[in-house]
Amino acid sequence: GSPGQLEIALRKIQNSTAAGESDVARAPAEPVAAGSGTTAAAMPAKVADEIKPPTGQNDRKATAEVSVSTKPIRPAADIRAWRSFFSSLLSKDYRQACDAILEFLAGHYGFTSLAWLERRDNRLFGLTGYGSLKGRKLKLGIPADDPRLIEAAENESSLELAERSRHDTASARKMYLFPVPVGNEIPSALAVLGEIVSEDTSRQVARLCHSLAPQLEILRLRGEVSRRETISQAVRKFSTGLKHVDSEDFWLRLTQVAAELMQAERGSLLVVDEATGELVIKAIVGANMDLSQEPRPGGRVARVIFERGVPALVPDVAKTGLSPAPAARRYKTQSFISSPVAIGGRNIAVINFTDKATGAAFDRADLDLLQEITPQIAVAVDRAVLKEKAGEFQQLSVTDALTGLLNRRYIEERLTEEVRRSNRHGYPMSFLMVDVDHFKSYNDQFGHPAGDEALKLVGQVMHETLRGADVAARFGGEEFAVLLPQTTNDEAAVIAERLRANIASTEFPCRPVTVSIGVASCSSELRTTDGLIAAADKALYDAKRRGRNIVRIYNELDRN
Repeated sequence: GSPGQLEIALRKIQNSTAAGESDVARAPAEPVAAGSGTTAAAMPAKVADEIKPPTGQNDRKATAEVSVSTKPIRPAADIRAWRSFFSSLLSKDYRQACDAILEFLAGHYGFTSLAWLERRDNRLFGLTGYGSLKGRKLKLGIPADDPRLIEAAENESSLELAERSRHDTASARKMYLFPVPVGNEIPSALAVLGEIVSEDTSRQVARLCHSLAPQLEILRLRGEVSRRETISQAVRKFSTGLKHVDSEDFWLRLTQVAAELMQAERGSLLVVDEATGELVIKAIVGANMDLSQEPRPGGRVARVIFERGVPALVPDVAKTGLSPAPAARRYKTQSFISSPVAIGGRNIAVINFTDKATGAAFDRADLDLLQEITPQIAVAVDRAVLKEKAGEFQQLSVTDALTGLLNRRYIEERLTEEVRRSNRHGYPMSFLMVDVDHFKSYNDQFGHPAGDEALKLVGQVMHETLRGADVAARFGGEEFAVLLPQTTNDEAAVIAERLRANIASTEFPCRPVTVSIGVASCSSELRTTDGLIAAADKALYDAKRRGRNIVRIYNELDRN
């Protein structure tokens, strides 16, 4: 969701936490001394992907039937120490808090292998670990909305998972999964690898997970709000940078702007040659040798990324099956990030970055940022390739001859792609319909040549006002359209008002010219291309009805 929606959810969680009972009152009692828990053997790397829930009813060993006392359990240890631990969590970020909880449980219960799992696409993935699970990629073969997991959450208990083994099932290790519920959702879970011999310990850990859930959700939402805002600012910065990329050194400047945003000292952009199907290096920044003369550029990494169509984040290339890079390239780090660039469902390029300026490895935050700007890179690359490969005829097929803006055919294709992307990932996206006010009387009074000049000037103001990633087109006659990727409804309203004001303040040859603008944004209600266009058109009609030279927002209209 957008930062605004996340902030609303954050306030709800904070209010419900403030109104609820004290976390200390429900803290576990009688902490077990460190070392008294069962020690689990080190977990092989491949086991991380082999943990599966029992499938048969007789094999199920979930601890859902453990009875739960109705009396508050108070800690036998110094209550101030417990209170101090709980209150200290809110001073940390989400990841730090999860690490602190794992260390806390290891110290008090003697657990030697723990992991904190986070929900992504209804699956539970390891966020951080302790002991033998530290640094391991953990992915559980159980959906976050599995009925057994939900039942364990309702009963304040755990779900027991068995290690998949083809040979000795009797010696297979166990993993206890403790859900951390927030309302009816399970956004995270605690995993304990090894035997938990005491039902009392299991119950205490389950209660601890329930007690900490609201605080952790506050931290998670805070982090998500901050992350989204950071990405939004970065995307706006990238859009501004694209606007200043001129045609003379387009490929190099595009790659430089992207590399600066990714904080990478090196970057490269390879575009597919449709005639041969091979990747061609268009730009390299930061390299200490000329790679453009290689017989098959990108054969080591880029070609694989291009064919799979999935971005790759590699913290350490030495831990992958990739062949080492030639020593002559003198890479400073072993981490890189690479992404296909696609438009209209087809891959057209690959962009790569390495040698992060901080010296650290690229992480998921970098991947999220790259995925946010890739569609903008795709539009820029597609335009440049059109100019290079097709000359005037192909360019004319997607460009309005009068204004030089893109035409209706092109923007409808891009709009369809952005709507699908918004529906799939929840990214914001907005659309404007712009109509020149009283244009018929302008033509009748001053003639069609003057009218054409007015439309050209409107197109020029639009080009100068909009951001680099925005797509402006002549929709037909005196009507224009603007696609605003990664733009919320509120941001679109601001851009629309700026556009309206700039046109109104521009000096036209014959008389002042104004425009009316309708704004619509993707939402649960508007999920199709036709629906979005119709909504923006309704808002535009309302602007005309209210006297023209104004901006109207679809979701502010009186639907009756």
